[in-house]
Amino acid sequence: MAKRTFSNLETFLIFLLVMMSAITVALLSLLFITSGTIENHKDLGGHFFSTTQSPPATQGSTATQRSTVTQYSTATQSSTATQTSPVTLTPESPLFQNFSGYHIGVGRADCTGQVADINLMGYGKSSQNAQGILTRLYSRAFIMAEPDGSNRTVFVSIDIGMLSQRLRLEVLNRLQSKYGSLYRRDNVILSGTHTHSGPAGYFQYTVFVIASEGFSNQTFQHMVTGILKSIDIAHTNMKPGKIFINKGNVDGVQINRSPYSYLQNPQSERARYSSNTDKEMIVLKMVDLNGDDLGLISWFAIHPVSMNNSNHLVNSDNVGYASYLLEQEKNKGYLPGQGPFVAAFASSNLGDVSPNILGPRCINTGESCDNANSTCPIGGPSMCIAKGPGQDMFDSTQIIGRAMYQRAKSKTCKPALGYSFAAGTIDGVGGLNFTQGKREGDPFWDTIRDQILGKPSEEIKECHKPKPILLHTGELSKPHPWHPDIVDVQIITLGSLAITAIPGEFTTMSGRRLREAVQAEFASHGMQNMTVVISGLCNVYTHYITTYEEYQAQRYEAASTIYGPHTLSAYIQLFRNLAKAIATDTVANLSRGPEPPFFKQLIVPLIPSIVDRAPKGRTFGDVLQPAKPEYRVGEVAEVIFVGANPKNSVQNQTHQTFLTVEKYEATSTSWQIVCNDASWETRFYWHKGLLGLSNATVEWHIPDTAQPGIYRIRYFGHNRKQDILKPAVVLSFEGTSPAFEVVTI
Repeated sequence: MAKRTFSNLETFLIFLLVMMSAITVALLSLLFITSGTIENHKDLGGHFFSTTQSPPATQGSTATQRSTVTQYSTATQSSTATQTSPVTLTPESPLFQNFSGYHIGVGRADCTGQVADINLMGYGKSSQNAQGILTRLYSRAFIMAEPDGSNRTVFVSIDIGMLSQRLRLEVLNRLQSKYGSLYRRDNVILSGTHTHSGPAGYFQYTVFVIASEGFSNQTFQHMVTGILKSIDIAHTNMKPGKIFINKGNVDGVQINRSPYSYLQNPQSERARYSSNTDKEMIVLKMVDLNGDDLGLISWFAIHPVSMNNSNHLVNSDNVGYASYLLEQEKNKGYLPGQGPFVAAFASSNLGDVSPNILGPRCINTGESCDNANSTCPIGGPSMCIAKGPGQDMFDSTQIIGRAMYQRAKSKTCKPALGYSFAAGTIDGVGGLNFTQGKREGDPFWDTIRDQILGKPSEEIKECHKPKPILLHTGELSKPHPWHPDIVDVQIITLGSLAITAIPGEFTTMSGRRLREAVQAEFASHGMQNMTVVISGLCNVYTHYITTYEEYQAQRYEAASTIYGPHTLSAYIQLFRNLAKAIATDTVANLSRGPEPPFFKQLIVPLIPSIVDRAPKGRTFGDVLQPAKPEYRVGEVAEVIFVGANPKNSVQNQTHQTFLTVEKYEATSTSWQIVCNDASWETRFYWHKGLLGLSNATVEWHIPDTAQPGIYRIRYFGHNRKQDILKPAVVLSFEGTSPAFEVVTI
């Protein structure tokens, strides 16, 4: 092996990494003296898949409910299979029973959380912290039940990076407190859209806590509250209706970002498909008995990474924009986030699917870097980035989201992360000089790991071959386990539709194999022609799941398949067992499985809350830079205010938006809101200064549909204040710009 040399920048970064790691370990040691304390929630009626540190076992299955699924780990069947199971209901009012169809309820609620001083979750880039908002994040809930109220199912699509186990446990615990046994672990699916532009900080396993730079209880509680509120609204709004399933292809919006891994799959298998991505969109449409639209769920395989890792504005990315367009169309006269119709664009087998359809190119030379290692001759992997179809990331988000909207409208081993995990993908490269396709370790990084975290065992290294182990997370337990070892797997059926709740990111071929296996299992037991949906990022996050063949290439997705090369085989076996239980009406015979932990002590956020200050002679909300007197459609109106930290608005929710754009109506002599911070054409930027000083910039990208007239922009915020020897308080304030005119010529 050639001698490794480092540039001055790399040497500095390595030194910085070592120091940060040492500080992190020291902090963890101090903060987690009681790290062994956990709280186990009472059983809520579900079943679990548990990877445990068991003696070596061969692949295959046993005749018991415990299934041996990998070379070195035994998995307890952690499964939830429902058609769903009948429950005893005590609804607030009697439900109609004399009709053919379902009871249907839909609901939507805000779950945005912090929009400043917190990392964005998805790219794993420490400097990508939130500094404002482009769109609100929402939880969208759908409840379906038989005419007599039995067999209830709940599907919730949430505009967040992924579900954390802690989030799911807390939601289920509060549902049990409010509704008893009505909504349980076996009939509730929580699914993340996988936007990479939502706040982090809501996890309990150490890898994610470190990536989030701490646990933010404020954001966590806001997410929980939003999810519960959306379910409450759906529960209250239940009415008789009908459900329709439709399918159709969406072309021109996706590429396979790891084609070299895909080519490792057998040629005979690849020949059965016309593309190396799944282009089919499955749509579940819900209407009332009069045929009026209630809601829609769409499943389509695409990564919400049109907004790249240079973005600092909280937003729901391309799938959120598709929801925005469809909801705005159906909810005429309502502001974004309001109105009765609810549309969710949920995740599917998106693991290797990118919306950046122009493909990877070296940003310094313009040449293609579509190679096995996604690296450039000059600058290495950090220069290799894929581009979307638009002029910038905002434009690309709209193009991809609009295409999905238009189509929907017309119709295991112990966990470990490999080296290519640190390399990132062509959608968002890692921070250090790691490359994809790496099948050998690096002595330098191995030494750093061994000194700080200890050496990985020979067992885990053998189990994960050909993956070189960068982080042996399955053998790390301080201050808490670094990855989950109890994982939900779940199937819910609605007529001929089977929703498989996947706790991670399946690649294209992994999703195809699982879908075919579940369909075949249903068919072998008399349930023919089932439509099987791969619903990704559900209930708990376990990174990626590749095929065995893709695993050998050790690109990013394979390096992030944390339970080893046979992970997919384990999931297929478990989901076939669930499908069989449903088809043979033996769900009640499934093992209950172990309870996942709920850790009490978690690392606090690394960014402290400080007192906000206004410049001398100014107050919060004062206008520092007014808008121009006149604008034309297509231009950008901009106002700068004296600001305060937006994260205060999670603690004090006096205001439900950071901004409004208002038009003066002469007939009523009043100002009417035309946009808020959930509107795509507005942007809210927070500029952090020193010693608590900050500014807030509000932009309104004036659309072609804007009516001529007099407008103003308002800013709503909350500032932290603390007097000597008194606790801090958060106070609300607002600011208003001078009026300006919009003309059409």
